[in-house]
Amino acid sequence: MADKKNGIDQALIRDLANILNDTDLTEIEVEQDDLRIRVSRAGNTQYVQAPFAAPAFAAPAPMAAAPAAAAPAAAGRNPANVVNAPMVGTVYMAPAPGARAFIEVGTAVKEGQTLLIIEAMKTMNQIPAPRSGTVTEILVEDGRPVEYGEALVVIE
Repeated sequence: MADKKNGIDQALIRDLANILNDTDLTEIEVEQDDLRIRVSRAGNTQYVQAPFAAPAFAAPAPMAAAPAAAAPAAAGRNPANVVNAPMVGTVYMAPAPGARAFIEVGTAVKEGQTLLIIEAMKTMNQIPAPRSGTVTEILVEDGRPVEYGEALVVIE
């Protein structure tokens, strides 16, 4: 059975992301019953839309978009220069413990170059640079958890 969290099939999302990587597509969208999933890269907004039903005995929780939660970390920066987390997981700045970090402030990067790794569901996901430029800020710490949409790195 696929891994699910709050009714969202994370394995399906991961499969769609792998299809993007394998085919060099920039966006893919799947709709099935009341669930619509769109995965894109290159700085486009990523979202998952599903029906929401609160339990009858509980008041509905306030809903906020995940990127809004990361807004304070990216305040005052040009959003086009910020690389956001495409998933929830743990950040690793190097390919292995004790190895040299993929990037440092001042590193010149090329489009597609690995910036860092996010471990999600025991899978190491390389996060590529969406464009060429220079790393001006690293907004996360090695080994720390990140949320979907959280600002990771600034490339100018």
